[in-house]
Amino acid sequence: MPYNPTPAEIDAWTEDGTQAPVAICLRERLMPVEGHGAPIFPATYAGIGYNIDELADGTKVASLDSVGSQANRIEPIFKEPKYAGLVPKVEITYGNEKRVSILEAGHRLGDAVVRCTELAEPVRSAFEAFLVHEGNATRIAKLAPTSLVFGVWDSRDTQAKLPRLVQSVIRAWDVSPLTRSAQYNPPLDYAGLDVFSEAEREKQEGKPGSQLAERGYVHVPAVGTHGGIVARGEIRRDVTVNLVALRRLRGDDTAALRQYVLGLALVAATAPQDGFLRAGCQLVLDPDAGRTLELVKRDGTRRPLELSHDQALTYAREAAGRFGVGPDRAVAFDKDRAKKDAVAGKKVKA
Repeated sequence: MPYNPTPAEIDAWTEDGTQAPVAICLRERLMPVEGHGAPIFPATYAGIGYNIDELADGTKVASLDSVGSQANRIEPIFKEPKYAGLVPKVEITYGNEKRVSILEAGHRLGDAVVRCTELAEPVRSAFEAFLVHEGNATRIAKLAPTSLVFGVWDSRDTQAKLPRLVQSVIRAWDVSPLTRSAQYNPPLDYAGLDVFSEAEREKQEGKPGSQLAERGYVHVPAVGTHGGIVARGEIRRDVTVNLVALRRLRGDDTAALRQYVLGLALVAATAPQDGFLRAGCQLVLDPDAGRTLELVKRDGTRRPLELSHDQALTYAREAAGRFGVGPDRAVAFDKDRAKKDAVAGKKVKA
């Protein structure tokens, strides 16, 4: 029978001790919205195209969504009204009344956009408190607690580095890459209309890199380009909540801090995703396989866990109330700060 923990039992996961569990693991089996065996399109990367690894037995594994990409998809949910009260609302104003949330900053509290505001000093102080006071993360949690959930590295300043507590990745197993070809035909005979000469057309037609081809004036073939993949094995989303890393956090009230951060991590890990990763890659749960959730102990034993997203959200709200969510802030982008920071970066590199 799956174990349905009480709030007090979830609290106990944050307490030090050899009997404490080390992780929560969520596994979701996915499938293309078109059905099993339908082609799907992974992300492409400069220089390599699709990220497909080949194992020793010849099995090919494709990365559909990386750890960083998954974090960037999950973190902004805390802007939604359903979750917004769990974290401080921190926005940077810029330009003509434009705003960007810190939840959208790729490096979180370590992002350059934060250093270009009046938050620079409080953030540096928070990172220094973490470094000097044995992992005291209270100030970080008051400023931007998702930096604790999804990890942050203040690589441009204090070098404080906090690991991800929630790690999620989507992979497809036993894949075969496909290719596709296409032909572009211009709607008009531009050479016949004296836009350019027949000789110029013959010189550039069929050459994708030529000037006329790039501007869409001549016939251009596209042969053997990326056509997606077909997965004969599982398409799987694996999510891990690292409870060991959680228990390394300290605070002014360590128990309240850990419970608060755990609540956010549970909400992030169990939040439903729409599965639309990119054009040609929309995934849904496989109804015949579904999902599994397990509590993992130090000795490797695994216990099936029953913890719904609504339960996680209720726990997170109660923990947030005990810890005290930090204040909302709206700060302005400061061009002068940005200029000084950019020059400082050059000096450090030198």
